[in-house]
Amino acid sequence: MKQGKRYTEALTNFDRDTLYDPVEALGLVKQTAKAKFDESIEVAVRLGVDPRHAEQIVRGTVVLPAGTGRTNRVAVFAAGEQAQEARQAGADVVGSDDLIARIEKENFLDFDIAIATPDLMGQVGKLGRTLGPRGLMPNAKTGTVTNDVGKAVTEFKGGRVEYRTDRVGNVHVLIGKASFEAGQLVDNYRALVDELVRAKPAAAKGRYIRSVTVTSTMGPGIKIDPLKARLTEENLAKSA
Repeated sequence: MKQGKRYTEALTNFDRDTLYDPVEALGLVKQTAKAKFDESIEVAVRLGVDPRHAEQIVRGTVVLPAGTGRTNRVAVFAAGEQAQEARQAGADVVGSDDLIARIEKENFLDFDIAIATPDLMGQVGKLGRTLGPRGLMPNAKTGTVTNDVGKAVTEFKGGRVEYRTDRVGNVHVLIGKASFEAGQLVDNYRALVDELVRAKPAAAKGRYIRSVTVTSTMGPGIKIDPLKARLTEENLAKSA
């Protein structure tokens, strides 16, 4: 496949076969993000799990200290006081039976995150075939089924992101934008990796973090040494 000029130039800034420490890799990814728009920065982590077994699926949420650089559109399935609480917290769409009907009849999906109160999950469950394949189905494990809808809306608007292993054990998470300061990317990266380590299934055997790659929207992937993937105060000081 023929690569674009910017992509080819980006390859001259680093060695594709080298395993970098996280701080250096995040600095390089900023250098290689040369598109005319503010590129997103994403981390891909291959985990030593077998998602074919339910007990080895790694799934949850993490609050990124510096946010993601974009604002999620949040839909909330709630009624009464909880619906009002969601609106006050900044939810983009709020409803109960009416919102469910809108999704069923109009295929309305103009949102990035769906949150529901537990009492409405029986009705929201009917939307499984529509919301599920798009990763929009509320789930207690990701904090999107909750009675504290105001807090959930605020967090998802401010930098809380979901993560989940795909069918081969990879996790892909947006950690910011190329315009972020290097320190902000480092803080977000550290929060993500710490969370993945915390969520390690008891059934996972052998090396848990198999590979880590960081990339910008239009740039090449930069490999991080999996043995150094988790940042500590000591190696942060060494990288300073």
